[in-house]
Amino acid sequence: MRIATWNVNSIRSRIDRVEAFLQRHDVDVLAVQETKAKVDQLPLMGLQSLGYEVAAAGTSQWNGVALISRVGLEDVQVGFEGMPGYGDPVVPEARAIGAVCGGVRIWSLYVPNGRKPDDPHYRYKLAWLAQLRAQAVDWLGEDCALVGDWNVCPTDEDVFDPAQFKNSTHVTPAERAAFQAFLDDGYVDVVRPYTPGPDVYTYWDYYRQRFERNRGLRIDFILGSPSLAARVSSAFIDREERAGTGASDHAPVIADLD
Repeated sequence: MRIATWNVNSIRSRIDRVEAFLQRHDVDVLAVQETKAKVDQLPLMGLQSLGYEVAAAGTSQWNGVALISRVGLEDVQVGFEGMPGYGDPVVPEARAIGAVCGGVRIWSLYVPNGRKPDDPHYRYKLAWLAQLRAQAVDWLGEDCALVGDWNVCPTDEDVFDPAQFKNSTHVTPAERAAFQAFLDDGYVDVVRPYTPGPDVYTYWDYYRQRFERNRGLRIDFILGSPSLAARVSSAFIDREERAGTGASDHAPVIADLD
């Protein structure tokens, strides 16, 4: 089974690219983030004609997550238990959706950005990750993949210039510790062994030709439970999908399971 994750930065703007990507890479399950659409606004006809089912969560032009599967969608869950909300009034955002696809529990996750270390959104981000971890421990005993845009660079190798991000989110000790906690619990970064070297970025800002200059960040991950990690036979980052006019600012991340 081939699974993938991709922050598409508006599925309505990039549905043609999504459909082409699924066919080009023969993907069985695609976890999507930042759909930027309500559920009734999703362009589904082309996906359905290709044999895919879609489960999604989205309430506005912000955030939004989905699972696109041709191997089944069972036990669909919108949000995880105790998932923190944000705003005034505080409400849960469309940042997590999970389902069992082909026997694998897959969560499409769009972790809050955090904005700035002194921003309330940063505290929200840490609380969100802590509650996700509390729930994810229960899934360690099954084939489970936590995939998506984590908005964390776990190590200095995952950011083009650590000094430039010294006072920014994504690289703070608290964020890195929150990510590392999943690994300490037993989840495995299943892509890193197949993408050696420093060029492992998955995100390049549109600003000042960051992609062309390869000034990127690695913030999109596939974390697998021990049994799922043991099934991974290959993985890669589709850097070419980031190239060209009309591309998302993220590249898809893909893993193959035996």
